[in-house]
Amino acid sequence: MKTWAFEAELWEYSGKGSWHFVTVPPDIGFQIRSESAGGLPGFGQVAVDATIGDTRFHTSLFPDRASGSYLLPVKAAVRKAERLSAGTSVGVLLGLR
Repeated sequence: MKTWAFEAELWEYSGKGSWHFVTVPPDIGFQIRSESAGGLPGFGQVAVDATIGDTRFHTSLFPDRASGSYLLPVKAAVRKAERLSAGTSVGVLLGLR
């Protein structure tokens, strides 16, 4: 399975709820889009295995028009386990499921 590693800032969505995301760098987003044949039907999500620190989890990347890439949602359980908050730079490992 192909994997991608990168570092990016964890940020909190300013709308309703307290969603936290990491924006996948555009060059990696392009590679993921090419490898995944456009993602899942519907919103274009891409199923991935993600690792941040020692925490591995399953989720879906969501297309992001603003960056032309994808957003990786980071659940509260992952943020708590890794002691992360918005503004923290995190190392991410992604692999397609």
